[in-house]
Amino acid sequence: MKIPFLRRDHAILDLEADDCHAIARLHEEDFGRPWSAEEFESLLTQDTVFGFAVREVGNPRLGLVGFVLARLAAGEGEILTIAVARTRRRLGLGRTLMDAVLRRLHSDRAEELFLEVDETNAAAIALYKRLGFNEVARRPGYYEHEGRKRSDAIVMRRELRRAKPA
Repeated sequence: MKIPFLRRDHAILDLEADDCHAIARLHEEDFGRPWSAEEFESLLTQDTVFGFAVREVGNPRLGLVGFVLARLAAGEGEILTIAVARTRRRLGLGRTLMDAVLRRLHSDRAEELFLEVDETNAAAIALYKRLGFNEVARRPGYYEHEGRKRSDAIVMRRELRRAKPA
């Protein structure tokens, strides 16, 4: 298994089909309509889809503590989903996962990266703004929440390559 990079305390590894049950459990922590292991496996078999997993170094029993799944097609990247275990938040792992995607997209010469984020997820919105994303659209009532009203998805975009002057 190739290690794209290693932090002192966590390894960032390519997602594999064997990770699908673990990422489905993590996804369930935060999403009103979580994806199943089978849905993740179906995505990971597509040539345009890739992802990274975060594992704590020196603690193999802990298993996967975060992941990101992305797609690249026709020069355009998209974050499909990202999650970090609640017990491992505020350690910079979301940023590390996004950095892994950005490195991959830069090496693949992608032109831009899109993502959608729940308007109520202030921490994620702040991270994406720090990474250079800007709001470009909204999807009203996109996210479902148990026991409360639906919230909008904010569509954000980051340019990865500057257009050459004419």
